[in-house]
Amino acid sequence: MKPIRLPEPPSSPRAMGGVPDIFEGGVHGVIRRAVIIGNGFPASENQSIGLVQALGLSDKHTLYRVTRPRGGVNEWLHWLPVSLHKSLYYIIIQICRILLRRRARKLGMENGGNVGLSSILEADVKSIVRMARETFEKDGPLLVIASGRDTISITSSIKRLASDNVFVVQIQHPRSRLDRFDLVITPNHDYYPLTPQGKEQVPRFLHKWITPYELPDKHVVLTVGALHQVDFTALRAAAITWHEEFAPLPKPLLVVNIGVPTRYCRYGSDLIKQLTASLHNVLASCGSVRISFSRRTPEKHSKIVVKELDMDPKVHIWNGEEPNPHMGHLAWADAFVITADSVSMLSEACSTGKPVYVVGAERCTWKFTDFHKALRERGLTRPFTGLEDMSESWSYPPLNDTAVAATRVNEALAERGWKIKA
Repeated sequence: MKPIRLPEPPSSPRAMGGVPDIFEGGVHGVIRRAVIIGNGFPASENQSIGLVQALGLSDKHTLYRVTRPRGGVNEWLHWLPVSLHKSLYYIIIQICRILLRRRARKLGMENGGNVGLSSILEADVKSIVRMARETFEKDGPLLVIASGRDTISITSSIKRLASDNVFVVQIQHPRSRLDRFDLVITPNHDYYPLTPQGKEQVPRFLHKWITPYELPDKHVVLTVGALHQVDFTALRAAAITWHEEFAPLPKPLLVVNIGVPTRYCRYGSDLIKQLTASLHNVLASCGSVRISFSRRTPEKHSKIVVKELDMDPKVHIWNGEEPNPHMGHLAWADAFVITADSVSMLSEACSTGKPVYVVGAERCTWKFTDFHKALRERGLTRPFTGLEDMSESWSYPPLNDTAVAATRVNEALAERGWKIKA
C-alpha cells in the first residue's frame, strides 16, 4: 500500500520557511517589543530610536521619559542625580507653597496660587518592571534601551529587579559598573580620560568621578560617533519626499549646518565670521548652498550668517519653520560643512559617504579632540579652509555605527538564547 503523505502543518519549518518559536527556545526567548527610556533631549533619544529601528522594532516600541524640573533654581541643580534633584525641588516647592499661603492669608486671598511640577510622561521603574514580569509568559522578554546620564538609575534598577524578563542596553558610558547592564554602547572617545593625554588633564582625586572604572570588555560595544536614524532606507525615502524641492537645484549642492558652542567646543562670533568668509570663497564652485541652524544656535551667530550670505542668489537659509529639511539635506547634498560641536550631526553626515568638512575642530578640547582625530584618521572629514573646489568630490566607506551596534545586540541576545522577531 502506498503511504499517505499528510500536508505540512502551517507552522512547520518547510511550510513557513523557518523554525517555529516553540522549537527555538519557545516564546519566552523571542523579543517582539522594546521600551525606550529617554531624557527629553533629541540628540540622546534619537540614538535609542535609531537602534530600535535598526533592530526592526521601530513600530513596536514605547517611549518613556526621565525628566528633570527646569527653569529657575533647577539650572543650579542639574548636576545632581535626577532622583535627588526632584526630591530637593519638591522640598523647595513645598516651602514656596507654605510662604504663598501665609502671604495669601495676610492679603485676605482665598487661594495662594498653584506652584508645582507640570504633568509629564515619566519613566517609572515599578510599572515597567511589573509590565515586563506580567506579560513575559504571553509576550516574551522586553528589550530596554536608554541613552543619557539621567536614565542610568532607571535602567539599572529595571535590570536588577527583572533580570530574567528584560535585556537592557545602555547607550553612552554610564561611568559606573558595567555589570548593571546587559550591554553598553559607547563611542571610543568616552574612554579618552583613560588615555595618557586624558589623565594629564584630570587631577588624580577626580579620576573616579569622571572616568570609566575599567577598560571595555565584552559587554561594551565601541562606536566612532553617535547612533542615529539615518540609514539607506531613510535616505532613499527622504530623496523621494524632497525630490520636488531639491532635484531642480544647480549642482553641486553644499549643505551647511551650524550648531551651538558647548563646554568642550567653545567658539564665538569670530569663528562664524571666518566661516562666512570661507563660504564666500567657495561659492564660485558651488551650484547651490543650503544653510540651517540648530534650535539653540545663538542669535548673534545666525544674524552674522544672514547678513553676509542671505542676499546671494545661490544661498538659501532655512527659517526654522516646519517642515525641517534636515533629511532632505542629507539625501540630496553633494558635500557638507558642519561646525565641530555636534557629534550627532557629524555622525549622520558621515553615514552618507559624502565629503564632510568641519569648522572649528581646533577649538575643541577634552574627548572631543579624540573624536575629531578619529574622523580625520578614517578619512571621514577634512578641515574647511575656504580654498576647496566643491566640484571636486571625494568619498569613503560610510560610517555605519548603528548597524554595527544592532549586530552586536543580536549576538549578545543569541548568547542568552534569545532573538528578536519583528
